[in-house]
Amino acid sequence: MTATRTSEAVTPAPRALAVPNLSVAGAALWLSLTVLLAGLAYYFLGYDQGVVSVFGEDTHVHEFVHDARHFLGFPCH
Repeated sequence: MTATRTSEAVTPAPRALAVPNLSVAGAALWLSLTVLLAGLAYYFLGYDQGVVSVFGEDTHVHEFVHDARHFLGFPCH
């Protein structure tokens, strides 16, 4: 007797994807901190109009954020 060889297609098992562990509380914390930081940055850009200076008579803060103020639509001068 002769042995017969059968060829069967072997399909690999599907691989599991790594899913990050992100809880709702963790996502809410990151979102809250991001919104707070963005709000502080927006307030800092909108508050300094050159009249009130953080460092006395120096207007470096105003000149540093001058173009960003125009981009965000704040009136200047």
